[in-house]
This record gives sequence, C-alpha cells and structure tokens, in this order.
Amino acid sequence: MGEMSFDFPPDLRRWIEVRLAEGRYADVADYVFDLVRRDQDRAALWEEDTARVRHLIEEGEASGISDVDPFEFIESLIAKHKPADA
Repeated sequence: MGEMSFDFPPDLRRWIEVRLAEGRYADVADYVFDLVRRDQDRAALWEEDTARVRHLIEEGEASGISDVDPFEFIESLIAKHKPADA
C-alpha cells in the first residue's frame, strides 16, 4: 500500500507523545502498527466468538423443544442451590 500520513488532533498527539516517552514504542509508526495488530487480533476473536455462538444456537434449535415447564425448572434450581441455613 505504501506510505500513509496522519494528522492527529492535539489531544491524540499528546497521548502518542506520552506513549513514545514511556519507551513502549520506538516511533509513531511502531505505535500505529501495534494498534492495527491488536485490532486484527480483536476482530479474529470476535469472529471466533460469533461462530461459536452461532454453533450453540444451531445446537439448541436442533435439540427440539423441552417438555419441562420453565418455571418449575427455575424453582428446582433455586431449591437445589438454596443455602442449608436459609
């Protein structure tokens, strides 16, 4: 893609300067590279999570409708996990 140029507003420029002064990054490009890599990682995790949730939804739909009354089920959970001294 080649070279890119950015014009940061003063507040972001100060933030970047602080990060560079901390020694965490060699220069602005290093900082931007890190941000983009983190965004890529986050996007990959989002895709994995979305795929996992879709799979679980499909699994649930394929399992059919339960004959258990939802209110009775909740009451049984409450009774099962109720502290002995309550």
